[in-house]
Amino acid sequence: QVQLVESGGGLVQPGGSLRLSCAAFGFTFSSYVMSWYRQAPGKERELVATISSVGGSTNYADSVKERFTIFKDNAKNTVYLQMNILKPEDTAVYYCNAKRRNYNDYWGQGTQVTVSS
Repeated sequence: QVQLVESGGGLVQPGGSLRLSCAAFGFTFSSYVMSWYRQAPGKERELVATISSVGGSTNYADSVKERFTIFKDNAKNTVYLQMNILKPEDTAVYYCNAKRRNYNDYWGQGTQVTVSS
């Protein structure tokens, strides 16, 4: 059964850090492009960061560049999002996504990140 299970969300003060994890089950993780998206209340879901299937290429939304880092461990079938210098505007539900050409996309259930003092 295909599953993406996110963890690591929570409440953090502005300027703090969190690391999100997304564990993949039931598909060939190393063949998929992995991404993190987020959706804040009343806003559309937006792409935050993407990493290529072999992990050699990454891309980031302008709003998180220099603060967030996406990386993956193919041996553990897990993708991570290290978030530093968090801001209140980073508050959102964060979703993990797996994408491969000619195959269905997979989504996780989301993990809440709240940045507040």
